[in-house]
Amino acid sequence: MTAPTRKTAPVNIADKLAQFSDLWSQRTIAALNDYEVKVAKVHGEFVWHEHEDTDELFLVVSGRLTIQLRDGDVVLGPGEIYVVPKGVEHCPKADEETAILLLEPRGTLNTGSAGGPLTLAAVPLD
Repeated sequence: MTAPTRKTAPVNIADKLAQFSDLWSQRTIAALNDYEVKVAKVHGEFVWHEHEDTDELFLVVSGRLTIQLRDGDVVLGPGEIYVVPKGVEHCPKADEETAILLLEPRGTLNTGSAGGPLTLAAVPLD
């Protein structure tokens, strides 16, 4: 049996973020078991949605992100993380351009159960 292929170079998050400029469009930069590590640039307000089957981890790389929840907001700055528990309705919002890293199961839709025109599949970055 052949051993799985591994990347030999580390992934530089800043380099990956420099490869695109569109907002609210997730880019997959690595995989971990059945999870995807994604980055995105965000500005403005997204849509209220939930992920019925999975938690969602947000890590702010730069800028500030507000995760609106029905019972209060969570505000994150660079280097801070927050995990939205599965089934909890939330709406990410950024008053300035903000770079984020997300960790969630492969194939998780960015708009969860809400759907709509902002629903986009993550694009892999090499």
